[in-house]
Amino acid sequence: MTVAVTPAAAHLGMLLWAVLVGLSFPAVGLMSELPPLSLTALRFAIACGALWWLARRSPTFLPSWRLLPLYALMGLCLAGFFGAMFWAAHHATALSMATLYVTVPLLAFLLGLGLRVERPGWRLPAVLSLGALGALGLAVAEAWQQGGRLRFGAGDAVFFLGCVSTALYPVLSKWGLATGRLPASAAVRTFWSLGAGGVLIGLLGLAVEPLGVLATMSARDLALLVYLGLFSSALTFWLMQRATAALTPGVVTAYGYLVPFVSMLLLFVQSPARIGWAWLPGSLTVLVAMGLLMRRERPQAPAG
Repeated sequence: MTVAVTPAAAHLGMLLWAVLVGLSFPAVGLMSELPPLSLTALRFAIACGALWWLARRSPTFLPSWRLLPLYALMGLCLAGFFGAMFWAAHHATALSMATLYVTVPLLAFLLGLGLRVERPGWRLPAVLSLGALGALGLAVAEAWQQGGRLRFGAGDAVFFLGCVSTALYPVLSKWGLATGRLPASAAVRTFWSLGAGGVLIGLLGLAVEPLGVLATMSARDLALLVYLGLFSSALTFWLMQRATAALTPGVVTAYGYLVPFVSMLLLFVQSPARIGWAWLPGSLTVLVAMGLLMRRERPQAPAG
C-alpha cells in the first residue's frame, strides 16, 4: 500500500534533493576524464539496482505493454537532457548553460499547462521568474569572479533543447499520475524511467564514445560512481517522483534554483576569501522565491 505524500513532506524531500544535487557537482569534478555518456548509463544502472529491491515489492512493478511507450518517452527525456548537456559542454560556456537552465521551471509550467497538470494563473509564473532571476544572479556572480562572459551559439541551442527535455520529464510523470496510467509507487516510476533512460544513453555512448577508456577507471572513480548512482541518481529521482504526486511540475523543478545556492555555500567553505557582496542579491532573491513557493503550496490538500 502506497502512503499519500503531503505537500509539506514533498517540499522537505525536494530540499534534500537540492542539497544532494548540489553536492554531486564536486563529486563529478573529482573523477578522471572518462566517457560521460557511458558513465551516466552506469550511474543509472547502479541506481536501478538500488531501487529494484524497493520497486519489486509493489504489485504494480511489472508494467503492462501499454505503459512501455510512456516509460520510453520519460527515459528519452532523461537521455535527451544528459546527451545535450555533455555535447554542449564542449560547445558552450558554463555561464550560458547555467543561464539557460533557469528556464526549466517556467518551461515545465508551460508544458504542464498544455497537458492540463498546471493551473492557469499569474502567481506561480511570477514566483518562478523571481527564482530564475536569483539563480541567474548567482551564475553571473560566479562568472564575474572567474572572468566569464555570456555568448550564445549552436551549443547553447542544443542545451536549450535539453532543458525542454528535462522540463518535460516531471510533466509526463504528473500527467501519467493524473490520468491513472502510472502507478502510485514512486520507486516503480523511478526504476522504469531511469532504466529506459539508461538504455538509451548507453546505446548513444556505444555509438560515439571510446569504451576502452573505461578500463582505466581507478578505485576512486568507481567509488564516486557508486556514490553518484545511489545518491545523485536513485535518491534524487525518487525524491522528484515522490514530490510529483503532491506538487505541480513547475514547483518541483523550481528547486533547481537552490542548486547554485548550495554550490555557492560549498565554495565559501572551501574558499572563504571569495565571499563578497556580488553573491548577496541572487542569494536573497532565490531564498525569497522559494519561501513564497512553499507558502503558496501549504494550504493545498494532497490529491486523492
